[in-house]
Amino acid sequence: MKILIVGSKGFIGSRMLQVLEKEYEVWGCDVFTDYNERNFLLVQVSNLDFNSIFIKHQFDICINCSGAASVPESLKNPARDFELNVHNVFLLLEAIRSCSPQCKFINFSSAAVYGDTQKIPTNELQDLAPISPYGFHKMYAEKLCQEYFKFFQVQTCSLRVFSAYGPGLKKQIFWDLFSRIKRTSKIELFGTGMEARDFIFIDDIVKATDFVIQKGSFNASIYNLAGGKAWSIKQVSEIFLEAVKWKGRLTFTGAQRPGDPAFWEADISKIIELGFTPTISLSEGIKRYAEWLSLLE
Repeated sequence: MKILIVGSKGFIGSRMLQVLEKEYEVWGCDVFTDYNERNFLLVQVSNLDFNSIFIKHQFDICINCSGAASVPESLKNPARDFELNVHNVFLLLEAIRSCSPQCKFINFSSAAVYGDTQKIPTNELQDLAPISPYGFHKMYAEKLCQEYFKFFQVQTCSLRVFSAYGPGLKKQIFWDLFSRIKRTSKIELFGTGMEARDFIFIDDIVKATDFVIQKGSFNASIYNLAGGKAWSIKQVSEIFLEAVKWKGRLTFTGAQRPGDPAFWEADISKIIELGFTPTISLSEGIKRYAEWLSLLE
């Protein structure tokens, strides 16, 4: 099986390539390269041309790990977020339709499409109600996948990732905490601390994706990727700060950040039906992340 990973330099894409190349013929694709890599395709930011890639290579699977992944940045620059999360998905789907219609397309989406959902745990049939430009744009990308399956028979599916973390990630809650601990004895975070997220370690994301490749449905299907358990921000922050041996004081402002939902917990029964089970506990995942962070100091 021949697989193309678009966004292979990013957090999810790089780990995806590293693991899947042990089992498949895997090619990376991104907007920059180290120029010493094999099976790598470079695309230009100013003139993205995916057609030439799919004309030259016949891939069985295209996994789109590219795009922006920041709610605050989507509020500051919605045009850029739309370009990366919607328009580029359209370009990929159109290239597949035109040049390689047998190629299956896996698009990484986000739990942000749910917004502040009232149904907990949240399954894939829940009505979508995004509360940020990022969430809206991820929803639009899913709609494109549905469009190209319905009208052009391009085989697609979308993976709604909840709170991803692990070695290599330089943003989100744990990176934010790490960035502060060396210069202060007091850390203040947004919210009350009771807001909750459903975390999934990077290796489990790759494992779940492999199950989709082997057994998943590609009729514009949707799969939640998460650990299946909600953790409060206060809980996970304390676990992380203990792992890095920080002895300061953690407080919360009580103010909500625009675009942030209050509570997420995923129903992951659909991906479990394919054979997937999360294998990395939160405490173990945070330990591994903390060990990676120690190498950066």
